[in-house]
Parts: sequence; structure tokens; C-alpha cells
Amino acid sequence: MEANATLRIQSDQDVDRNLRQIRKMAEDVCARIAAANSDPLDLFRKMKFETIGFHPISGHVLNLIEQVNQTWTYIAALAAARELLRLHPEAGGYQLAPGAQASIELDIMSEAAGLVGAETFAAVDPRNNRKLDNDLDKMAARTERHRYVFFISPKFPGVRHLPHLDRKGVQVWSVDV
Repeated sequence: MEANATLRIQSDQDVDRNLRQIRKMAEDVCARIAAANSDPLDLFRKMKFETIGFHPISGHVLNLIEQVNQTWTYIAALAAARELLRLHPEAGGYQLAPGAQASIELDIMSEAAGLVGAETFAAVDPRNNRKLDNDLDKMAARTERHRYVFFISPKFPGVRHLPHLDRKGVQVWSVDV
């Protein structure tokens, strides 16, 4: 699978299968780091600049920092898809393509055209770099009947709708694995 390929999520089992793949890639890189026996600064250099990591879904090599970022990007999208399966079973499943150079217009789009759309992300604080505001603005301009922004953040643990953050018909939810 290419790095920007679209995932099709039809069930909780699809979510679980992809989360297992993400865990396997994390385990593989942890084993690689444990075997490195490097000077700490050399190891940090390798983490930042060399391809010692793996894409969490496709498995192609990445630098470790990018693996960490992509891991949480995919986990946020999969957790959101799990919630959307519950909220909108009539959607016929979802296409996921989170992150840069995505192959669809949004991070998550329902198979039923125009029904559900969502942006997703993971951040220490969802307000960092105006990420939440930017995603809310993007989703407010969309025409899907049900529009969402989902995020993972330690400042908002658990899975819950955060109505105080909603804007212009776009619901904001925190999600977790």
C-alpha cells in the first residue's frame, strides 16, 4: 500500500486490523532502537535524519520522528472512524486518508457521498498552531450533512463530544484508542 493510499473502513474489525498493523510497526522500530547500541546523540541523529522508522500502515521506511507523527495521525483517524461507524451506520463505511498528500479531500469521507466528512489530528493541545481553528474553518465551508473535527489530546481524554468547541454546524470530538 502506498503512503497516501486510502483506507476503507467498514467495521470495527477494520479499525482493529489497522491498529494492529500500527502496533507492529511501533514494535519493529522499538526492537531496532534497542539493538542499536549507539551513543545517545548518535541515536537521536539517526531518529531525526535517517530512515530507522517505518510508515505505520504501509511499512515503508521513514525517519523515526515522522513515524511518531504518522502513527498518531492514523490512530486519530481510526478512532474517529470507529465513532463515526457508531454515529452514522447508514454511511456505508468510510474512506480514510489522513495527513499531507492525502488521496481524498478530507481525512475521512463517508462512502455515501455528501453524508459525513471529518478532519482529524493528534496534538498536545488542539489549539497549538491554530490546528483546531483551521480544521473548523475548513469543515464549516464543506457541504456534507454531518461535519466533524476529531482529535486526540491529553488535555481532553476519552471519547466525547465537546459542544463548547463546536462552530458553524461542525461538531468537535475528542477521541482515544
